[in-house]
Amino acid sequence: MSTDESLSRAEELLTRLEAARAELEQVSSGEGGSPERAIELLGELSELAKAVEEELTRAQRAAEEDAQS
Repeated sequence: MSTDESLSRAEELLTRLEAARAELEQVSSGEGGSPERAIELLGELSELAKAVEEELTRAQRAAEEDAQS
């Protein structure tokens, strides 16, 4: 996967992460949510954050490989 592809994927994941964070904020303010949904969202946020980190690591590796070539 190229640097640009990894960065693009990371941006997509960050968009999803922000949407989940916004929903968690809505749930936590009591506007139509449940504690169970809040727990689900926290799990989703954790998974998305890990995926973003992985994509950024891939992008960094690809950039380093390109620089050495």
